[in-house]
Amino acid sequence: MFNDCVIMAGGFGTRLWPVSSSKRPKQFLPAAGGNAKGRSFFSSSVERALSAIEERDGRIIVISGKSHLPFIVEACSGLSAAEKKRLVLIPEPAAKSTAPAIACAALYAGLTGGRERNMLVLTSDHIIQPLAKFRADAAAAALYAGQNKLVVFGIPPTRPETGYGYIETAKSIPAGRSRESSARGRRTGEPAVYPVTAFREKPDLKTAKKFAASKRFYWNSGMFAFSSQFMLDEFRRLAPEVIRPFERLRAPGGKCYASEKGIRILRNWTDLENAYRRTRAISFDYAIAEKCSQTFMVRAGFNWTDVGDWEEYARLLGKTGAEVYRAGPGGENGESSCFVDSDIPVALAGVEDLIVVVRSGRDGGVPAVLVTKKGETRYVRDIVEQIKKAGRTELL
Repeated sequence: MFNDCVIMAGGFGTRLWPVSSSKRPKQFLPAAGGNAKGRSFFSSSVERALSAIEERDGRIIVISGKSHLPFIVEACSGLSAAEKKRLVLIPEPAAKSTAPAIACAALYAGLTGGRERNMLVLTSDHIIQPLAKFRADAAAAALYAGQNKLVVFGIPPTRPETGYGYIETAKSIPAGRSRESSARGRRTGEPAVYPVTAFREKPDLKTAKKFAASKRFYWNSGMFAFSSQFMLDEFRRLAPEVIRPFERLRAPGGKCYASEKGIRILRNWTDLENAYRRTRAISFDYAIAEKCSQTFMVRAGFNWTDVGDWEEYARLLGKTGAEVYRAGPGGENGESSCFVDSDIPVALAGVEDLIVVVRSGRDGGVPAVLVTKKGETRYVRDIVEQIKKAGRTELL
């Protein structure tokens, strides 16, 4: 499988504001639904990472903002001593999107583990089930990554979706390639692999309908696999302005690490702050994936949920236990079409199809209320932008 698994745990999920914020980002919220059992999105991603790394010497590299470290340590505190030894946390000095984070992780892997490391990059804020199917798909990706390919995971679309990027593929793997099974004639249950022809931006509804009806377009899951040396060479070729500042880094010595609850944290990597200050802020998709000519896609056999807005999260959460009083549609004891997530009592009178989220500030956070109509939750991100422009960053 993989020598190193990178978990990208930065960001704070603006689309689930005000519950998701810089104080407790989305990836550390409960991952409701399925087999989550109250665990956070991040904790579930650690479980996936452990299932995909080599049993003997596999490692998990977590890249996140410094402010996220307490949540990560809390989430990992219940791991066994042997599992904790596999983890290293790298706090980012600044948020510069995904390309610098992946460049940093690939360089770290090479400096501390050897020149050729098979690497898997995971998101930290999705629901992926069942674990066995994810592991099977990861094994297929590992095979191609070891052949100096960039591998992505494509999700078969279940609806026309304008909120996701898409991967366009060829119809099948060209015949005759060494160790590469074709999409046709593969063994039953073996993951299908396709060459990628293009990455497509988030489409309008008309285009999304065409994509969903096609057999060649898949949702982009945001997960990647590659060998460390191949990826560093691709950065040097395609995005030198991203990788160049990191190449001054040297392998960190023992004094660069700190330990908290048995988890290693790379707190003092010399010149890391300078590297982040000088690198370019750009996504991995734009910097590398869209330009790489050796890109293949594993067709996901697992179920994948982005939980990208309040509508989806409300569906997964179901009932929140909020104290709610209703009059009007649904009646006092009837089933209301409104969803409420609140830490104080809420009364609803004569309204339907609303999502109401209330945080009173009783936990030390800033009080905030979100009221949105179902079907219009995409505008929450615009609200967050308005808050930023107003200078009310304490709300975020």
